[in-house]
Amino acid sequence: MEVFSQIREALSFAFVQRALIAGCFMALGCSFLGVFLVLRRFSLIGDGLAHVSFATVAIALLLHAQPMIVSIPLVAIASLIILSLNEKAKVYGDAAIGLVSSFGIALGVIIASTAGGFNVDLFSYLFGNILSVSGIEVWITVGISLIVVLITVLFYHDLFAITFDEDYAYVSGIKVKTVNKILIILTSLIVVLGIKIVGTMLVSSLIILPAVSALQIVKSFKAAIVLAGVFAVLSVIAGIFVSYVLNYPSGATIVMVNFVFFAFSFALGIIKK
Repeated sequence: MEVFSQIREALSFAFVQRALIAGCFMALGCSFLGVFLVLRRFSLIGDGLAHVSFATVAIALLLHAQPMIVSIPLVAIASLIILSLNEKAKVYGDAAIGLVSSFGIALGVIIASTAGGFNVDLFSYLFGNILSVSGIEVWITVGISLIVVLITVLFYHDLFAITFDEDYAYVSGIKVKTVNKILIILTSLIVVLGIKIVGTMLVSSLIILPAVSALQIVKSFKAAIVLAGVFAVLSVIAGIFVSYVLNYPSGATIVMVNFVFFAFSFALGIIKK
């Protein structure tokens, strides 16, 4: 009963309400993109862009600007560079991600070491703090998440086609390069949103884990997206309340709840077989 009273108490605080709204919307965006990225074996793009976002946050703090607003265009550009390296420079996906992400993390460390005064703020973005989400960050998160979901729905058939057979999609008249750009830019937006939620070190887990968990149970593509969304949202809600009650780091707690869902899904998948 004490736990329930603590949860009711948490819900009375504005910062918890903001965290729930921002976290749930971002979780939906992650789950919609995660299934496409996992099946294309391109899920580590989230990890690479998260490293780039570390540098963009450093730049924003150096300029005394809002980190999310600065990070969105810069991380989007980085995502297009990764795609360009993969398509034009004939650098394989994982190598292209490694090139850009290593540059991003190195740049962030250099900025942090040469410019004093904001190191604590910068390194807090490594692991995130969803309970410190501001009002403007909530609105940005809700707006971008809805855009991600809407565009994913509108381009669903094209995304589905290139996920399973890119060559067939090209022959069918689908503009593969354009759709790839849309997918990777949407991923960059979600990664930036995830910086404040779980931090740059853990944001890729919100893209990968719900999708992988859903794919353990269902075979239908649409069902996998829906179930991934359910897992993602529940992990955020449970993670916020557990972190509040037990005083654990919020970002890491959300990720650990995701691992619990994966373990459950993995076990259920084995039983079904």
